[in-house]
Amino acid sequence: MAAYLHIHIDVSDPERFGRYQELARPTMKAFGARLLSKAKAPEMLEGERSHAVTVLLEFDDEAAANRWYASPEYAEAIEARRGAATFVTTLLPGVS
Repeated sequence: MAAYLHIHIDVSDPERFGRYQELARPTMKAFGARLLSKAKAPEMLEGERSHAVTVLLEFDDEAAANRWYASPEYAEAIEARRGAATFVTTLLPGVS
């Protein structure tokens, strides 16, 4: 069953964050992630927005999402974004 990563991002250093993006994109592809949505200013229907950017990724299943997130390849990207952005990442299981 598909699984989703719902990510809220607040970028404080766009130049350094660009390096994260360069490193992260190929890892996403290698682990089968599909970018379903990305909004720099999502419309808030309820509550307050805590981060400027929201991203929704789809994986084949929760195991694939966890493999990507814990992979050495993605760890390099995470290290590149330290001090350049804050992330709130939630793993959501799909429903049947």
